Amino acid sequence: MRFSLIVALLAALSAGTALATPPGAPPAAPAKPAHPDNQYMKEHGYEGPKTCEVCHPGTAKDFLQTVHWKHASKVTNVKGLDPAKEWGMRNRIYTFCNGNDIVNNLKEIPANAAGKTKFAGCNTCHPGNHLSDVGSTGPAAEQAIDCLICHSSHYDYSKRKPYKTADGKVAIGQDRSVEAALAVGKPSVKNCMTCHESAGGGQLIKRGFAFDAAHDVHAAKEMTCVDCHEAKNHRVPTGFDPNNWANDGVRLSCVGCHEEKPHNDAEYDAHTAKIACQTCHIVTTGGAVAKDFTKWTKTETGFYEPSTIKRAPSDTKPVYAWFNGTVENKPHFIGPSGARADGKSKIYPFKIYQGKAFYDRGTGQLLSMDFAQPTANGDALAGVASAAKTLGLNKIDPVAGWQTVYFANSHLVTKAKALTCDRCHTPTGVLDFEALGYSKAEIAKRKLQSAELWFDKLLTKELKKEE
Repeated sequence: MRFSLIVALLAALSAGTALATPPGAPPAAPAKPAHPDNQYMKEHGYEGPKTCEVCHPGTAKDFLQTVHWKHASKVTNVKGLDPAKEWGMRNRIYTFCNGNDIVNNLKEIPANAAGKTKFAGCNTCHPGNHLSDVGSTGPAAEQAIDCLICHSSHYDYSKRKPYKTADGKVAIGQDRSVEAALAVGKPSVKNCMTCHESAGGGQLIKRGFAFDAAHDVHAAKEMTCVDCHEAKNHRVPTGFDPNNWANDGVRLSCVGCHEEKPHNDAEYDAHTAKIACQTCHIVTTGGAVAKDFTKWTKTETGFYEPSTIKRAPSDTKPVYAWFNGTVENKPHFIGPSGARADGKSKIYPFKIYQGKAFYDRGTGQLLSMDFAQPTANGDALAGVASAAKTLGLNKIDPVAGWQTVYFANSHLVTKAKALTCDRCHTPTGVLDFEALGYSKAEIAKRKLQSAELWFDKLLTKELKKEE
């Protein structure tokens, strides 16, 4: 399921039809100078990491310790996890994916009713050849790394597809052509979004953000993903997100560039002590809002997918909650931990996602699902049984239930449409002050829902615009 959708996007990208420059967007930046060692590759060809390490020795071994390769890390900010173990897509179970790299390892699924089969698996975006899989180590793993899928602007994504080797193993192809190698550089938006835009079952499903000039002020300024997520030794910094656990131990935030008081307005800057930048500057979200893994829907391809309700970027309004970077982690709820009075939290925007899947009646724990069986014939319980066998669970009693997951909103940044005083401080404003811990008496005393708080300020701004 997921792989077929990713392949469709890869094909579109290779043809230049995805992530195209929208009408009226600024012209593309000037071409960057050629990689300094292009002459070496012209003379000797390109043999994967072996060639890269002529100038970058030790980089491949280093890369094997990153989240992009391991799909897991030690996680210290999520409640209920053993901090000594590693957690992530490799082994995590929750209702957005309801599987992981272990139970949904890339494989050829059973034939459907029409006798057709295909390759499917959660680890199709892993930057290796699958023979050396998620978390593998050693010389073979080092040479299996697909450096160019992230670093080449001329990567042929049609070569990035699974196949069976002569001895029956499943492998993933790579573009190791000299043409691709001669176009190396820092990852572009296309390099990143080829996988990250297609996570969770298809294009714009998981997070539902489009990083383009029409949707994000940073993209409109021709910034790329790595301008903010600037990696060091292939360790990519990330923010804190209840949904996203694995990390490279390097964090980033808006204040890394914009500082604590960026507004040139004392009243606005006073908000930054308790209000996250994202709360005012990310006013919409998108992507899947609900999935049902107990009920699979047959598609025109003859294969099945989990029933999904999704929205386009900018179609969904966020909810707001206090968040101190710590994550509540319960079988039916994954979300922000924090409180107004803890001295650490700020109010952040989130997308709420709800997923239905099977729980074990006896333990109350969420059960994982192997997608091979339901993708072929819609039999969700067969997928649960297969996953349980893989994980060594001998006795399970599946019962359907719902889980709520909070996704941090970190993209779709706007300046022109940022929240202003009248969007929050009214009786029908976007912030539910009582739910956020403010008493009715305090709301009335501080006039938190009254135009008296902001009318003169906004009027002055409006009149200046008209001058």
